[in-house]
Amino acid sequence: MKFKTHIFSLIVVCFAWSTTHVVSKGPASDSDSYILSCGSSNGGTDSDGRKWVIDIKSLTSSNSVTATAQYQDPSLPSETPYMSARIFTSQSTYQFSVSPKKRLWVRLHFYPSTYSNLDPADSYFDVVANEFTLLKNFSATITAQALTQAYFIREFSLPPVKSGKLNITFTPSKQHEGSYAFVNGIEIMGMPELFQPATMVGFTDQTIEVESNSLQTIFRLNVGGQYIAATNDSGLTRTWYDDSPYLFGAAFGVTSQADKNVKIQYPLDTPEYIAPVNVYSTARSMGPDAKINANYNLTWAFQVDANFTYVVRFHFCELKMTKVNQRVFDIFLNNKTAQAAADVIAWSGSQGVPVYKDYATYVADGTGDYQLWVALHPSVSMKPEYNDAILNGLEIFKVNDTGGNLAGPNPVPSQMMLQAEAEATKNFSPAGGPSHAQVIGGIAGGAAGFAFAAAVCIVVYRRKRKNAGGMESGFGSWLPLYGNSHTSTSKSTISGKSTTGSSHLSTITQGLCRHFSLPEIRQAAKNFHESQVIGVGGFGKVYKGIIDGGTQVAIKRSSPSSEQGVHEFQTEIEMLSKLRHRHLVSLIGFCEEDGEMILVYDYMANGTLREHIYKTNNAPLSWKQRLEICIGAARGLHYLHTGAKYTIIHRDVKTTNILLDENWVAKVSDFGLSKTGPNLNQTHVSTVVKGSFGYLDPEYFRRQQLTEKSDVYSFGVVLLEVLCARPALNPNLPKEQVSLADWALLCQKKGNLQDIIDPHFKGNINPECLKKFAETAQKCLSDHGLARPSMGDVLWNLEFALQLQQNPSEGKHVAEEKANDAYAMHKKMLNIEEESSLNEDTDDSNTNVVFSQLVNPKGR
Repeated sequence: MKFKTHIFSLIVVCFAWSTTHVVSKGPASDSDSYILSCGSSNGGTDSDGRKWVIDIKSLTSSNSVTATAQYQDPSLPSETPYMSARIFTSQSTYQFSVSPKKRLWVRLHFYPSTYSNLDPADSYFDVVANEFTLLKNFSATITAQALTQAYFIREFSLPPVKSGKLNITFTPSKQHEGSYAFVNGIEIMGMPELFQPATMVGFTDQTIEVESNSLQTIFRLNVGGQYIAATNDSGLTRTWYDDSPYLFGAAFGVTSQADKNVKIQYPLDTPEYIAPVNVYSTARSMGPDAKINANYNLTWAFQVDANFTYVVRFHFCELKMTKVNQRVFDIFLNNKTAQAAADVIAWSGSQGVPVYKDYATYVADGTGDYQLWVALHPSVSMKPEYNDAILNGLEIFKVNDTGGNLAGPNPVPSQMMLQAEAEATKNFSPAGGPSHAQVIGGIAGGAAGFAFAAAVCIVVYRRKRKNAGGMESGFGSWLPLYGNSHTSTSKSTISGKSTTGSSHLSTITQGLCRHFSLPEIRQAAKNFHESQVIGVGGFGKVYKGIIDGGTQVAIKRSSPSSEQGVHEFQTEIEMLSKLRHRHLVSLIGFCEEDGEMILVYDYMANGTLREHIYKTNNAPLSWKQRLEICIGAARGLHYLHTGAKYTIIHRDVKTTNILLDENWVAKVSDFGLSKTGPNLNQTHVSTVVKGSFGYLDPEYFRRQQLTEKSDVYSFGVVLLEVLCARPALNPNLPKEQVSLADWALLCQKKGNLQDIIDPHFKGNINPECLKKFAETAQKCLSDHGLARPSMGDVLWNLEFALQLQQNPSEGKHVAEEKANDAYAMHKKMLNIEEESSLNEDTDDSNTNVVFSQLVNPKGR
């Protein structure tokens, strides 16, 4: 039997800004800044508390209309500015009075959705800022599809406008019949002169005068560190992302952080706004082995547009070395030497002193993908004390060409994507739907500690393809589909105190768990102080809190006054308040007051499973630990499928939704998308598709028929993540490797799965254990649900694999018996509804010694 998947690979050709930007007190603040919510009748406030104003006063013509998006994707950070749009069917211009002496940030916000019944696939347009072309024949729909994000922001830096008048013109493309332009938000603000002449790589006597050019921000990375939100930038409202998705090859190097006694001190020639302290206080280096370091490069690879010059800014700050010639290395851009014998201490003069260097390189047209390679290698010829290299931050800017153009082509989907789209179009037949369906969808991803981590996709289903310039550009139905979850936010009845409006929750639901007042929540979370934030997701931020005089909790807060996540809020309470199992996260209570939607859970001290298998500074989990965690998660899912009163299908199984408590007990979390399964007379539930790309069951997607086998497929991807220590989707890899499921199944078929498993475990996994584990994952990923095992079968196979690992000398027969014992113990516990009762009735001394439960936690 052939096992295959139909998850397409993604080509990321531009950098996605996945957060709102807030104006802080610093160099970016300016009295003549503009923050416009386009198409809005009264402006609004975003999730960061920033006020957006209406755009009509800045328009110089009246040939436009306003519109509201028909669908609100759960990943939107707030309604403002994304749910309103300004639509242009002919050329229209905004005009802004600006300082003639300052460079300008220009940020354009796009949320491609259905506006006024217009087809998003028809939106192709140009954007020109005075003499600079920012976008040309631009499709926000295709771009969002390629980025797997529902919304995105394009950031540009323009030179001072001597006339004091900045004109931004939107023009529907002439290359597409019926085209229109749109924009959701525009930011214009003054900025300091960040740029200086940059040396052209390969031409030591030639520089690029960046100051007089316009630039587009392509990548901005906190190398060796974590995601930095715009609120934590050094006054310029920039967002910094984790660099690990762009690392090339298996050599990730090591990450480090400044010791407490190392204070970052900016020199006079490096203003603090160049990059925040968090960038300079973390770093990635090559590692301690001098021989290994001498034979490899620490390399990052980026996809870019051809025929442009790029300025690459390197941020350095030495955190360990104190003397010249201790760490000396060469810097390469596209295999050309940008800097020989770089020595951070020689540049900065001292430990903890930031320094940055700019280099420019031209990416010429050629065959294949256009990539920009950044590589570091020890300068062995200099005989440094350590063969090593270091980098703290990296920014890449595209420079306009000689014609003032910054626009590149729209992203092109891979062949894999086109094949998947064609098959999905062929099989897609929504019940009762029109023959020409147009559905906007999105996938709400996981926490931002993966900033790449979480994936959201929005595309348009179209059976009729449109011919664009002689090329078919139909981007179709490989998408999760969301219906309209527009629900009015109202105040609720909390703690016996009546307020205006009505609760989102039924009276029955409100009686299922504890009610918290908003003052109680504020006190527990230290008034939602940023120091308490332990995660960010599509619903909102998660805070660590203390209740009842010492009990640690996790507090998940939706954006104030937002309509986002109302359905998920209801579902989470209704599901979790009725479920009790040691491998499901416990819901303690909720708060719904003054427009807030807040959920309170048990605190999981060790965070998410993903945080411990890749993109992490944490010590790697042992193979036995990973097996036990997978078994725990499988128990939780098996309980949902068979142990609860009704079959419950989770619908969003992934490594960020498997949490670990202080004893490494796995608990399945996030039931906002969960669905009650079919009854005895049904084989499936027909429903719109929701989930996360990389984990999505292809059969569920094609047929919109949900069964518990959809969770089994997603769990199969989780098993591969645990084994291979890489994301479910990585668009920076070669096309055949983008989807972990596709790549692992191909390697399994060729018999070389051993080559892609986590290097920490090569040679440390019992071959029979690895075989059983890989076979289990493979069966979970069967293309058809009927061919997949049940969660009970998956659980038994994992128990069997654990016994093979722990007791290799006892043989398969003994391992099977012990797996049977463990599974039997689990089955006995399935009908115990309350976790506290479970612990009171279960004596540890009678628990079978081979039962792989990590801990028997006491009830609250």
